[in-house]
Amino acid sequence: MVKQRTFVMIKPDGVQRGLVGEVISRFERKGIKIVGMKFMSVSRELAEKHYGVHRGKPFFEPTVKYITSSPVVAMVLEGENVIETVRRMMGKTDPMEAEIGSIRGDYGQFIGRNIIHGSDSVETAEFEINLWFKPEELIEYHRIDEDWLIGD
Repeated sequence: MVKQRTFVMIKPDGVQRGLVGEVISRFERKGIKIVGMKFMSVSRELAEKHYGVHRGKPFFEPTVKYITSSPVVAMVLEGENVIETVRRMMGKTDPMEAEIGSIRGDYGQFIGRNIIHGSDSVETAEFEINLWFKPEELIEYHRIDEDWLIGD
């Protein structure tokens, strides 16, 4: 197993629909540790940097407009194989294809309103964490249940 960090964002539709607590509690119940979290408005500059790989595509401008339309919850999560674990918990990008029981399968409405974003690789996680968080905003600590969850 590999201890990792990943970036997760509860998008404006998740915030507006009052799903922040539900989403966070799913990660906590799974044994994933929150090491950074912000409730924030997203500037256009930050949105354009975050979605920069999609610049020039037809959905770029609507996506930037959407992500800046309402507050989001930005988080850094830590755990064993956390990138893959979070991706599986989120479900497929299109809620119509996401399994029931996943966050998107249970709460997503359509591809443009799918509740949550999570990094898809180690490289993306590193880029997104550094984009959204300063090093001093990430907290190193030991949760008591880590000994029980991870073991020897």
